Amino acid sequence: MRKVLLVFAILLVAGVIVADRVGVRIAQNEIGKQVAAQYNLQTQPEVTIHGIPFLTQAIQGDYDQIDVKLGNYTEQGVTVGDVTIEMRGVKAPLSEVVGGNADNVTARTATASAVIPYSVIKQRAPKEVQGISASGDNLKLDLAGALLGTPLKGSAVVSVKPSAKGIVITPISGGLEGLPQVPAMGQLVSWRVPVANLPVGSKITEIQPTPEGLKVGATASDVRLNDLPNDVPKG
Repeated sequence: MRKVLLVFAILLVAGVIVADRVGVRIAQNEIGKQVAAQYNLQTQPEVTIHGIPFLTQAIQGDYDQIDVKLGNYTEQGVTVGDVTIEMRGVKAPLSEVVGGNADNVTARTATASAVIPYSVIKQRAPKEVQGISASGDNLKLDLAGALLGTPLKGSAVVSVKPSAKGIVITPISGGLEGLPQVPAMGQLVSWRVPVANLPVGSKITEIQPTPEGLKVGATASDVRLNDLPNDVPKG
């Protein structure tokens, strides 16, 4: 009898584990559908629900952490890549998830990150900017232009800062060969990339140059999924 009970207990635990894993896949798929519909995505994002057991979280409607990988995201005509949203303290009643309703799905915090490729930043730059690369917390620009038909070359170091209207790029140092560092340099290497928000309804507050581009981050609190703006990203 003990052996029978032991086998039954093992099968019961195995069944719970299987049900747990099946349940998490169903929930991840449903959340992916809701996010895709909310943002008009062409492809369904990858969703990961953290925490074990899942069924306990699902029954309670409280999730420790849910990650969503959107891929590409477009704002103000500028497409950024590798967009990831990390939501913590998610409250999603089981009936809401099963019914495909996001009215009462909330997150205590939602942190988004993305990478803006240098090729995208260069599209908005003055024509004299020929190349962009990381230089610590700043950017290094390769410059080339002409003055009265004379070719000029040089470089500049610029800062990158978030603002209400986007990422502002302004010079720190630099110049063109044959010319002094004049105030005109400010106009030559100053511009703005109109990306101020990421898809959690919050403004960009963190910028870090990387070899691939500018990695940007934004965090919002008390996020209601159904209240997020219907931007139109393309993934």
